[in-house]
Amino acid sequence: MAIGAGKTYKVPIGPVHVGLKEPITAWLDVDGERIVNATIRPGAIHRGIEFMARERNPIQVIYLAERICGICSFSHIVAFVRAVEDAAKIPVPARAQYIRTIVLELERIHSHILWAGVACYTFGYDSAFHLGMILREKVMDVLEALTGNRVNYGTGTVGGVRRDITPKVEKALREMIAFYKSEFSFFYNVAVDDPVALARMRNVGVLSKEDAISHCALGPTARGSGLRVDLRWSAPYEAYADLDVKPVVPQDYTGEAYGDVYDRFLVRVLEVYQSLDIIEKCLDGLPEGDLMWEPKLPKLLNYLKQADGIGMCSIEAPRGDDTHAIKLTGGEENVTWWKVRAPTYSNAVSWPIMFKGNDVADAPLIINSIDPCISCMERMLVTDVRKGSKQVVTRAELLQSCREKTRRLMGA
Repeated sequence: MAIGAGKTYKVPIGPVHVGLKEPITAWLDVDGERIVNATIRPGAIHRGIEFMARERNPIQVIYLAERICGICSFSHIVAFVRAVEDAAKIPVPARAQYIRTIVLELERIHSHILWAGVACYTFGYDSAFHLGMILREKVMDVLEALTGNRVNYGTGTVGGVRRDITPKVEKALREMIAFYKSEFSFFYNVAVDDPVALARMRNVGVLSKEDAISHCALGPTARGSGLRVDLRWSAPYEAYADLDVKPVVPQDYTGEAYGDVYDRFLVRVLEVYQSLDIIEKCLDGLPEGDLMWEPKLPKLLNYLKQADGIGMCSIEAPRGDDTHAIKLTGGEENVTWWKVRAPTYSNAVSWPIMFKGNDVADAPLIINSIDPCISCMERMLVTDVRKGSKQVVTRAELLQSCREKTRRLMGA
């Protein structure tokens, strides 16, 4: 096939690829080395978490929500418990709101540093990747000191939090803030001065402001395109209403937003500094008071059992808008239904636009630039093709089909 003659051929990438941290399959229509079109399919890692929630009460579902994503585990917990609190009309003490905010920002720092390191690794800047992994240890140590865990912190609960900011933890937090303000400048320099980073990221994976709007981009992906969108600013929750948080957009620092990988890198690096300032403000203004609305679990469970209604919450997770909706039915202990919409749902729609006009070698960097989490977004629709229809099978039919398959596999 002649190269550059207007004819294309397909180049598959994924689902297992050295440059991808998530199982994504991309079929690239390529003319020479230039991508002219792309078809994307997320990976097959559906776990049925929303389905499992229907067999559990809201307190038990917290531990499912926490495991939707390892990097955004606390974001999912806060979105879930706030949805429950909305449905059950449960107030949250001010001190608990501030502690939730601190942990959310610690998680944002953790996520952004990890992403920046992986981005550098993707375009071959291994020394920056290794430095990122070293820098990330500091925030992980602080999370462990506060919650006892480095991932899946077990801190949030309906009506408040389960861990307090002790003087020892506060000292660790302030030491961490001083450490990052001193040592994180390397990644800032990568974002603004490094010629290697500039050559590999500028004008790569461009998502214009107009395309970001029409394709519902969220979080750092949208802000990298120049959109001032941030739920901490436009719809503040927890302690954010007291903190005057402003969206970080590249045009405020460079004069223009190109909407490329470089701008998405810059936004995340700058948000690390923003998160440090937020944590410091929370520590300075941390109110006294209770950690939970109702500290005794049996009473809380009985109250939730009588709650009847639908609750919803959207928060600004590290990747963007994370939305949870839940239905509680009075007299029933278990959750009636629960739906999660993670930010990758919206951001992944923009991949085909970002691919066009770029080289094949840029594909992994473009995919990673939205910081995708397929574990967060993966869902499945079950149909019975043997019946020759697109009708979705019922819950009972799905369970029966699973049992039959298990018997076949076991040779029963």
